Amino acid sequence: QVQLVESGGGLVQAGGSLRLSCEASGFPFSNYYMGWFRQAPGKEREFVATISRSGGSTSYADSVKGRFTISRGKNTVYLQMNSLKPEDSAVYNCARGRFFTRAIGRTLQEYDYWGQGTQVTVSS
Repeated sequence: QVQLVESGGGLVQAGGSLRLSCEASGFPFSNYYMGWFRQAPGKEREFVATISRSGGSTSYADSVKGRFTISRGKNTVYLQMNSLKPEDSAVYNCARGRFFTRAIGRTLQEYDYWGQGTQVTVSS
């Protein structure tokens, strides 16, 4: 069955860095675009970054552009997070793309499977 397992979260000071990983299994990973989303307490889940099947196309939320980088390996998608801010604190989830006709996705509806998430806490 489809599984997405995130890791790499933790507690970091403002200005620090973290690298999140999402290991995928149970489906042909290279056939799907992937994405990262996050949800802070009391807020809705929001888009962070997405990457195409080949890795050649990416897109970012304005709030993380220039600080975060999404990439992918054989069966893993990564999120390198630099210059972290307290407002980046959230549970981060990776997700598998739903539509074969799209290259990337920026909305929740464009994804069909989600990982359990990893907590990122940035202290000021």
